[in-house]
Amino acid sequence: MRLIIDTDTAGDDTYSLLLAMRTPGSTLEAVTICVGNVPFDQQVENALATIEAAGFSGKVPVYLGARRPMVKPWEASTMHGNDGMSGVDLPIARQRPETMHAVDAIIERVMAEPGEIDILAQAPLTNIAMAVMKEPRIAKAVRHLWIMGGTDNAVGNITPCAEYNFFIDPEAARIVFEAGFDITLSTWTLTMRSGLFEADQLNEIFAMKTPLSEFYRKVSAVPRETAETRYGRPVSTHPDSLTCACALNPDLIESSREAVVRIETAGEITRGFSAIHPPKLGTRWPEFKVNARVIEQASTDGFLKMMKQAFAEN
Repeated sequence: MRLIIDTDTAGDDTYSLLLAMRTPGSTLEAVTICVGNVPFDQQVENALATIEAAGFSGKVPVYLGARRPMVKPWEASTMHGNDGMSGVDLPIARQRPETMHAVDAIIERVMAEPGEIDILAQAPLTNIAMAVMKEPRIAKAVRHLWIMGGTDNAVGNITPCAEYNFFIDPEAARIVFEAGFDITLSTWTLTMRSGLFEADQLNEIFAMKTPLSEFYRKVSAVPRETAETRYGRPVSTHPDSLTCACALNPDLIESSREAVVRIETAGEITRGFSAIHPPKLGTRWPEFKVNARVIEQASTDGFLKMMKQAFAEN
């Protein structure tokens, strides 16, 4: 797989980058940075530091994209600490970002080889929406678009109705889902079913004592503390890296369904809500076309195995 990852690099985003760089058969073509979890310039440094930690310095270009959502003000996430990396004092990476804007880089790379490159969108969808607005043909030129965002008609992680990525820029999410991409959606609901590592699984990773397993242990510290407070037990959540794992190894997907995904942009309480439903809703609603495959269940054991392989010594 040839992959571009669009990211708001913090915590779990970094493990997704590690998976893409260190899974055999995968080539991480580029990383594009989008408004999201923590201040934009910190996201850039987090991505560059992760690339260097994986031993790929200078091999994966990093492009800077949208610094704010399309309409509403930006809000940081508190899940990963102020720097998105649990306060780990990583050295400034030698590699520096490219000068081309991320939106132009996405368009240039995809349109140069239509049908060859997948995109993993694990941030608010601002960059992807801007790309399709500038070059509408990109929706059919991307081989597949993997999106982490929304909930499957369930409770969100930033409001009762919304997951963070869609809440921050629902206008962008609506544009993307209406653009004609071939989409697989991995939701926060899926994370709670299949993307949680319990204490014994975390201990398997910590016991590896490799540089990257230590990177994981340190970077995941604040999210694990937050999750323990929220869920009453020591767990770690992995929405982005689970989505990446499913993209790299679709055999992890145990069940999914074709659905219509529509994004609420106006509701005072429901802004960012992802309405996921079948195309035929009865006589009181018009018929909508399926626009995404929604993952319902994935193999946690298979996901853990991939993570451990990515964290292993070379």
